[in-house]
Amino acid sequence: MAVQRTLSIIKPDATRRNLTGKIIAKFEDAGLRVVAQKRIRLTKEEAGRFYAVHRERPFYDELCEFMASAPIVVQVLEGEDAIAKNREVMGATDPAEAAEGTIRKEFALSKGENSVHGSDAPETAAEEIRFFFSELEIVG
Repeated sequence: MAVQRTLSIIKPDATRRNLTGKIIAKFEDAGLRVVAQKRIRLTKEEAGRFYAVHRERPFYDELCEFMASAPIVVQVLEGEDAIAKNREVMGATDPAEAAEGTIRKEFALSKGENSVHGSDAPETAAEEIRFFFSELEIVG
């Protein structure tokens, strides 16, 4: 397995409930390292650009509103097979279907307010990381 980088977002439902540290600890406990991180507030337009791939889906507007509703924490995680490891630690999108011990099982409020986002492939990770971070901000 190769060392990879992936984007992770701690979403508004989690930042509102002050769960940032608990969520980061789960990633670190799984062997992922935070190599870039910042707390930001997206506008609805910025959220729309980030989630443009979902533009035709019925949940798109609601997703953009939600992502702009409170601060988020964006971070770059690094480690062996980081994309798959991140997705494993996050758990299924629907918290009712997520495995015990995963972030979504423990912290998500619903399928829509599911506390975290993670890249799903190396190409997506590279694109999503570039959306939020410059190379100068990633300090592995």
